[in-house]
Amino acid sequence: MQCSIIIPTLNESENIGDLIRHLQKGADERLADIIVVDAGSKDDTVGEARSAGARVLTSTRGRAVQMNLGAEATNGEILYFVHADTRPPLTYLDDIEEAIAEGYDMGCYRFKFNSRSKLLAINSYFTRFGKMWCRGGDQSLFMKSDVFYALGGYKEEYVIMEEYDLLRRAVDHYKFKLIPKNIIVSARKYEDNNYLRVQFANLVVFNMFKWGYEPQRLLNTYRRLISYRG
Repeated sequence: MQCSIIIPTLNESENIGDLIRHLQKGADERLADIIVVDAGSKDDTVGEARSAGARVLTSTRGRAVQMNLGAEATNGEILYFVHADTRPPLTYLDDIEEAIAEGYDMGCYRFKFNSRSKLLAINSYFTRFGKMWCRGGDQSLFMKSDVFYALGGYKEEYVIMEEYDLLRRAVDHYKFKLIPKNIIVSARKYEDNNYLRVQFANLVVFNMFKWGYEPQRLLNTYRRLISYRG
């Protein structure tokens, strides 16, 4: 198995170097490459990523665009999409290889916030269930590259909710593994806003997505409801 890690970034200098070094601690010959796809950061994200040993590409803004560009730039059999403010278990290569050996085509982790908040612990608890509303990009999606291309990759018009759209298209055709381990996720979105405000924004935008609103309207609504770094 050869696994390529793809990390979309925008102003992530405080996180990206630490993430790359963390991923390298768990790496062996199965890790083909780490590709950071940056969307015009104004800070030193690019310099930090290169110093830590990643290959850096530049892109227009939008996670779907960035992740597609990263996927096209590698030959890994497995594509692993990781957000800059998360920390996967150091066993990530073993976990992914085990899931593929069991016959799964794609999957992700549960998550746990880097916070002692009891409310956020409740959020984390629900990521052990298989419902669509329990998923999200922070859980780090891995996928066979041939499955990714069979699905047409991320739809670039989805400037938000791109992972949900991809999973919605995949769920009836491919086997999905929810790995029973936690990826550590930054609580900064909740710290920048507050718990109820973020929960309300998530509920509104998720339902708008289900009802078929166009993606730019989803993003505009999200930005009106909370302070959003994406």
